[in-house]
Amino acid sequence: MTETEQCPPRCRIIGVLDDGVASLHATALHHIRHADLVIGAARTLQLFADEFRPGCETRDLTGQLSQVPDWIRQAQSDQLNVVVLASGDPLCHGIAGFLVAHLCIDACEILPNVSTLQLACARIGLPWQDMKIASVHARDAGEWHLGAGLNHGLAPLLRDIGRHDRLAILTSPDNTPDRIARMLVQENMADDFRIAVAERLLLPDENTVTAVSVRDAAQRRFADPNVVMLWRNTPQPNPVLFGLADNDYQQRQPEKGLITKREVRAVSLARLQLKANSIVWDIGAGSGSVGLEAARLCPQGYVYAIEKNAGDAENAAANRVQLGIHNYHLRNAKAPDGLQEWPDPDAVFIGGSGGELAQLIAVCLARLQPGGWLVMNFVTVENLAVAIETLKPMPVQWDVTQLQTARSKPILDMHRFAAENPVWIVAAQRPLPTANSTVPAEPDSQQEATPS
Repeated sequence: MTETEQCPPRCRIIGVLDDGVASLHATALHHIRHADLVIGAARTLQLFADEFRPGCETRDLTGQLSQVPDWIRQAQSDQLNVVVLASGDPLCHGIAGFLVAHLCIDACEILPNVSTLQLACARIGLPWQDMKIASVHARDAGEWHLGAGLNHGLAPLLRDIGRHDRLAILTSPDNTPDRIARMLVQENMADDFRIAVAERLLLPDENTVTAVSVRDAAQRRFADPNVVMLWRNTPQPNPVLFGLADNDYQQRQPEKGLITKREVRAVSLARLQLKANSIVWDIGAGSGSVGLEAARLCPQGYVYAIEKNAGDAENAAANRVQLGIHNYHLRNAKAPDGLQEWPDPDAVFIGGSGGELAQLIAVCLARLQPGGWLVMNFVTVENLAVAIETLKPMPVQWDVTQLQTARSKPILDMHRFAAENPVWIVAAQRPLPTANSTVPAEPDSQQEATPS
């Protein structure tokens, strides 16, 4: 650097609150008063308008967030002092992380304030160190409905609510406390939580609402801006992740029960090679046992299930509610109808094919993420033969495991072993892509696998 060159001034990202100057320290206020360019939301710019020096340029970032890094770069190249006003702590679901990622930390200086979440907890005396911090402070997510799926804007929040006992939630004018409460009502969780809403913190009409139930909150409006706090009436127990007893599931009851037995279920889930964030398809869900246990094994993922039999679908839906699982969507239809609406899976389980086995194998492998696994259960040699013949010409690795178990049963004052039906578990992995790799489609086949 020559003597005439200067380092560009750092962009100051300053956390502010709705009481304006009152909650700012002297250094932050100095930077605001000496800025050449101040960037912020319209409401925040208006709040500090009297503090800007004459000639200071202001820019409203509402709807223009992607342009803010370029605004800052240009101002810094012109040796201008830039300030970005953010709410509370800019690194807690705020703009600072976005700007640092685009500008690098050396170009920025972050001056945090107290988070509105901290203030909300302080108002009702809730320790916040063990709270899950969540945010729906984004575009309008729309009302939640059962089976909305992973792409719904409130799905990440529902996932967090299902996994944590205490939450502090940043809301927005669209994604409001009453909308959150209605989601809890629909998901049969309204009686599990207490709710508090801190309205218009640090403003003259500040109010904290605590004497309200989740069901009542679903029917009323709250003053904006606000923060929602949720905490469970009793801490949730740690659930068994997989391997539940067959009788723990509601199921259709022929002689042996239409359910993938626990031993077969455990091996099938192991072969699916699930990760915490896996997207799973359960085709021919039956009682839902495989898909529901997969949902527990994938707390950051999602399970999409389909079952053609209305009675079995009702059982699977009831089992979802009984087990308190929320990252699971069930459709009463015959595969492959509707599969095109689901996101590409990391793992697929086929427990029933409705006579479309060859077609389903082709569809699933075509949609399966590279490296993902397709696992199928069969109890007849005819279905096994169709699966093998379908897989043979495909560029996939596959294998077959025959599993036969026997369970002890009492006989007088002794025990005997009763054999379960043998099951073939077929597992096929879609390889990682190469330059010319393809997964060819195969014609339909009128064969059927066993329900899960």
